[in-house]
Amino acid sequence: MNYQHLLLTSEGAITTITLNRPEKRNALAMNVMLELTQALRAVAQSDALGVILAANGPVFSAGHNFGDMAGATLAQAHELFNVCTEMMDAVQAMPQPVIARVHALATAAGCQLVATCDLAVAADSATFAIPGGKAGLFCHTPLVAVARNVGRKRALEMALTGDPIDAATAAQWGLINKAVPADQLDAATLDLINRASRGSALSKAMGKQGFYQQVDMAQDQAYRFAAELMASAAMTPDAQEGIQAFLEKRHAQYTQRPSSTGS
Repeated sequence: MNYQHLLLTSEGAITTITLNRPEKRNALAMNVMLELTQALRAVAQSDALGVILAANGPVFSAGHNFGDMAGATLAQAHELFNVCTEMMDAVQAMPQPVIARVHALATAAGCQLVATCDLAVAADSATFAIPGGKAGLFCHTPLVAVARNVGRKRALEMALTGDPIDAATAAQWGLINKAVPADQLDAATLDLINRASRGSALSKAMGKQGFYQQVDMAQDQAYRFAAELMASAAMTPDAQEGIQAFLEKRHAQYTQRPSSTGS
């Protein structure tokens, strides 16, 4: 499928989705969010084992397009943020691990998008911000994703001050996995997504979905949920193949795909 605001490329088992509106600072306008949601859902159904989310131009993403909000009715504003939530949810609903490759500024909903990805690697020159706190519209929805990465105090520091943090700080706080020199960004991202997508695709998909379901549960509830999930997962052919391969000291041959369980 041809996309107006995105580029989709594949190299082996890894698909890269690239935001491609550099002249608009890759702002997440309504039409961009709808297209990105469509692309994420299409790739989720593909044979890809891992996904890189990247961007072209001087900014990774400047967040929401204020033109969509200027003079909007309450109903229109609700629709805009519902579409944004659906897009973010589509990232975490995918069976494949998704990694953000952040080469430059990610701000507001752009920072939210990075925080929503399963993994993230940034150039050491990149910066991150949720700047509403120093303007007229607080970053309510970006704060949901950011706080689930960096914790309350640091999330509120970002949200209340609106000040950007550099990539080294973002890595220290847990917003991204690592910061690397810009000329190493592509290689570091590819290395991490390749390592994160090896093994059984079915097991990986079950693991990703299980993580997002249990991570905010109380510990006793999370253990009950995870124990049930792990017991069920142990019955799958890929799990049994992995166990037998370990016992027989051979390489496992995994064959199951997430679609076989509806993941």
